[in-house]
Amino acid sequence: MPRSTVAHIDLDALRFNYRLAREKAGIARTMAVIKADGYGHGITAVASALANDAEKYAVACIEEAFAIRNSGLTQPVVLLQGVHARGDLADCQAQGFEPVLHSTQQLQWLAAGGPTPTFWLKVNTGMNRLGFRPDELPALMNTLDAGGQRAQLLGFVTHFACADDLESPMTDEQTRCFDAATAAWPDLMRSVGNSAAHFRAGQCLYDWSRPGIMLYGASPMIGATGAELGLRAVMTLQAPLISTRMVRAGESVGYGASWVAETDTRMGMVAIGYGDGYPRHAGTGTPAAIGGQRVRLLGRVSMDMLAVDLTKAPEAREGDAVELWGPTVGVDEVAACAGTIGYELLTGVTARVPRICL
Repeated sequence: MPRSTVAHIDLDALRFNYRLAREKAGIARTMAVIKADGYGHGITAVASALANDAEKYAVACIEEAFAIRNSGLTQPVVLLQGVHARGDLADCQAQGFEPVLHSTQQLQWLAAGGPTPTFWLKVNTGMNRLGFRPDELPALMNTLDAGGQRAQLLGFVTHFACADDLESPMTDEQTRCFDAATAAWPDLMRSVGNSAAHFRAGQCLYDWSRPGIMLYGASPMIGATGAELGLRAVMTLQAPLISTRMVRAGESVGYGASWVAETDTRMGMVAIGYGDGYPRHAGTGTPAAIGGQRVRLLGRVSMDMLAVDLTKAPEAREGDAVELWGPTVGVDEVAACAGTIGYELLTGVTARVPRICL
C-alpha cells in the first residue's frame, strides 16, 4: 500500500482564481498561464479545468503546448519563449500555437519561408531577459512588411520586472516605454499583465493579461499572502504522521542536532521531505497544520521525513494527515521561512507525490 503523501488539487479554487483574474483585468481578455506543468499542479488537469473559461493558454515551450493539444483542447496556445528550432514554426501553424518571437534568429527562421503561424513580438522595456529594444521596432516592422509576414503578427508583449513591489517606480516606467514603443501600430494587440499587474491600481493591461501564479492561490505581491489578496489555495500538500515520541529536555532531533528540546516535548515524524519537493531550508518554526491546528517544524528537513512539534496538537496520532501547505498554512508562509517564493515550492513538488484532483 503506498504512503498517503499527496497533493490534493482543488479545481474549483483554480477556477475561482481565474475568474478573479479576469474580473481584475477589466476590459482586457485573459489568457491562463499554465507553464511548468501547470505550476506543478498538472498541466492537463489545469487546462481541462479552465477549458470553459480560458480563451487562450500560455506556456513556456512547444512541448507544453502539445500536452494541451494531446488532452483534446483546441484553444490557441501562446509560447512565451517562442520557438527553439525553425521546424517548430510549421507545428505552430498547424496546431494554432502563437510563438512570442524575441530574437533575430527566430525572425530569420520566419523569413526563410514555409508555414507562417500567427505570432507576437517581445519588446524589451527594461527586464533585459528577452526581446527587441523599442528603437529596433520600426526596422523590424519594415522587414516584416517587406517579407509578407506582417499580416500574421498579432501584436506586442512585454514583461514587468518589479510589478510585485508597489514602492518601485519601474512598472510605471516600463508601461510608458511600452506604450510609446508600440503606439505607431494601434491595430495590433498588446499584452503586459503578469499576475502582479492585476493588483496594481490603475495599471493598464491593454488587450490581454497573463495571470500565472495567482491562478494557483499563491501571492505575486511583496508583503501580501495569497489569502490576503482574496485568492484560494489550489494545492494542499499533505503527508501522514508516521511516528510520535517524547523528546526529553536536552535531547536533539535529526541531522546536525540543530534543534534541542528545552523541555520535554511531544514530537511527530511526517512522511515527507526534500525528496518530495518540500524545501530543505525550511527549519524550526516553519508552520504546518494537523486537523486545522497550526504546529511548527523542528530541526532539519530530511530527504523523506521531517519533524513537527505536537505540543499544540495533543490529540494527534499516527496516521493523521499533516498539511504542509494549503488552506490553513499558505504556501507563501512556508516559502518565506525557507528563503524562497511560492512559485518554487509549487513547481518543485516531485513526481513521487501523486496529484489528486478534487
